Amino acid sequence: MHFQQLVRRLSRVTSVAFLFSAIVNAPAQAPFIIYADGLVNGFDDWSYTTHNFANPSPVHSGSLSISVTANPYEAISFHHANFDTAFYTNFSFWVHGGTNGGQFLQVYAELNGVGQPPYALPTALTSNVWQQFTIPLNALGVANKSNFSRINIQLLPGPNGTFYVDDVQFGAKPAPALIPLTINATQALRPVDSRWFGVNLAVWDNNFDTSQSVSLLNEMGTRIVRLPGGSLSDEYHWASNISLANTWQWGTSFANFVHVITNANVNAQAIITVNYGTGTPAEAAAWVRHANVTNHFGFKYWEVGNENYGTWETDSNTFPHDGYTYAVRAATYMAQMRAADPTIKIGVPVVTGENSSVNGYTNHPIVNARTGQTNYGWTPVVLATLKSLGTTPDFLVHHVYPEYQSDSDPALLQASANWALDAADLRQQITDYFGSGGTNIELLCTENNADAGSQGRQSTSIVNGLYYADSLGQLMKTEFNGFVWWDFRNGTDTGGDFNSLLYGWRTYGDLGMVNGPTNRHPVFYAAKLMSYFARTNDVVLNATSTYSLLSVYAIRHASGAVSVLALNKDATTNFNGQILVNGFAPGSAATIFSYGIPQDEATRTNAVYALQDLATNSFSGAGANFTYSFPPLSLTVLNLVPSAPQLTTFSAPAGQFAFQLQGQANVRYVLQSSTNLMSWSAISTNLLSSSTLNVTNAISPGAPQKFWRAVWLP
Repeated sequence: MHFQQLVRRLSRVTSVAFLFSAIVNAPAQAPFIIYADGLVNGFDDWSYTTHNFANPSPVHSGSLSISVTANPYEAISFHHANFDTAFYTNFSFWVHGGTNGGQFLQVYAELNGVGQPPYALPTALTSNVWQQFTIPLNALGVANKSNFSRINIQLLPGPNGTFYVDDVQFGAKPAPALIPLTINATQALRPVDSRWFGVNLAVWDNNFDTSQSVSLLNEMGTRIVRLPGGSLSDEYHWASNISLANTWQWGTSFANFVHVITNANVNAQAIITVNYGTGTPAEAAAWVRHANVTNHFGFKYWEVGNENYGTWETDSNTFPHDGYTYAVRAATYMAQMRAADPTIKIGVPVVTGENSSVNGYTNHPIVNARTGQTNYGWTPVVLATLKSLGTTPDFLVHHVYPEYQSDSDPALLQASANWALDAADLRQQITDYFGSGGTNIELLCTENNADAGSQGRQSTSIVNGLYYADSLGQLMKTEFNGFVWWDFRNGTDTGGDFNSLLYGWRTYGDLGMVNGPTNRHPVFYAAKLMSYFARTNDVVLNATSTYSLLSVYAIRHASGAVSVLALNKDATTNFNGQILVNGFAPGSAATIFSYGIPQDEATRTNAVYALQDLATNSFSGAGANFTYSFPPLSLTVLNLVPSAPQLTTFSAPAGQFAFQLQGQANVRYVLQSSTNLMSWSAISTNLLSSSTLNVTNAISPGAPQKFWRAVWLP
């Protein structure tokens, strides 16, 4: 009896280029600039002295500097939302002693608002001369800290004439020569949820109900959408397609939404936000009835209002933006909506922090029985009130925008670390204020993007695409079961941050993945790349990087293959990754999908679309321990296939043929047989629970010889 071992590797593409990844020497990383002709990178002026951040002379470089006229112990002060100093080694600035000089200065930093020991400059300032001072971060007590928040340059007693400061920055550490990226294929964190692949839609998108939208949503692999459009939801009347008392209708109606999202090429689920701010429970229930009872659309997820904790939202209630008022009315909404369709799931908007969004209301104090603390914040009031009314939401809605108006590429690319903390915060509040009855309340993020204000260069750059992928990658490791980006098409904006330190070339901002009918932004390609990384029925694996500027995530597919997502978040440095795969033996051939600066430059120069799109390459150096060089500002997915299985025979009783399939646990193999080595028939599909499977077959007298092989299929 003869048998054959064969593993056939199928790719999702029909043509590929071959790629050989060499180790690239890593240059120095970019500094984190604080002041260069003005505050940049999200720093705020918290100075407590007489000063001018737009002083025309003298200057060290550029056209402006900071003039300081201080009394003893007054300071110029630079504040930032907490960020990680692990990538930086020193704090430096240039200082000019002015006409007389002789001033003595000290520098002190703060961690989450707590001052650290000061560092006195070793010499007095020199008159009419620029001097640079460079202070190691460990001398300031802020080296390798994740909660740096402020740094101050303070005048000490002595001469106090006006002095000048310029070119203030944190100096970057050299990049590591080799960064270990460890994939543990035996440590599954959770299953992939289809609701992670979502995007918001908007009634003002006049290009929506088109074949282009169908094609674009399908290209991204969209599985869920949210409508009708963020804050406008609290003004929108679905039946008339009108906001407030307007007489004109929006360009995209509910019927237009339905026409696209129920298209066979999209076939997405929907989250619908009903009008709490100016609507009624009856209006919301009528929408549910129209969608799911009359027309059988089966739209499963519904939200009562949008960000109603925020004073920016339209709220016509007697007590607007009040958690108690919201909860009482939301309970009525939920009762009437569930009466229309008992199968739907309904969510309510919440915020992290027990005393966030109090909005001046203290007439409904909520005591946390676990801590004994009295809280007035939106989330405790909403949850405790709903519980007292006997109403349980199906999910809580969380929105995340880490920036507002002032943008910073380095800070944004640290911002995705929020998800584990946010999940823990909200789950604890559910436990504290809902008890065991809240166990099945889900967490969904139905809006995420970089900046909640006016949009600038960052929103349409690769940096925002990296933030999208990093944010989703971090969220995948938590209990959040939804991720819906804001948004599909939003609109051109030129009112945001366009400072020269922000990477990118587009002269407009736009939170949308697409501008106009088909102009794709980098975040569109990031979403498309994620569809090559993870899909429903896959499993999230534990993956770790020793250097957070090179993020790594991993997925085990239903077929048993493993995909690795690596994000180089530095603008200048090639990072050399040493990929260590535990509990999975990859074959040497891998398929690589990537997006980065070359593709974005192809868009800038209007090259053919194939050069603007994701790059697809073959890589022949994969294994359990291999190296790969990741270019600056790049998103890379490495699809690793299992090494070839083996078939070996073992003794069996007369009239039987026995063999052992030797493969890998959690990998799916198909056993096939043939009588002529040309036509093969599938006998069984086997997902191995261990590394081997024994197979015994009866041999019929006079039967022709039969060949066997084991095949891995994606």
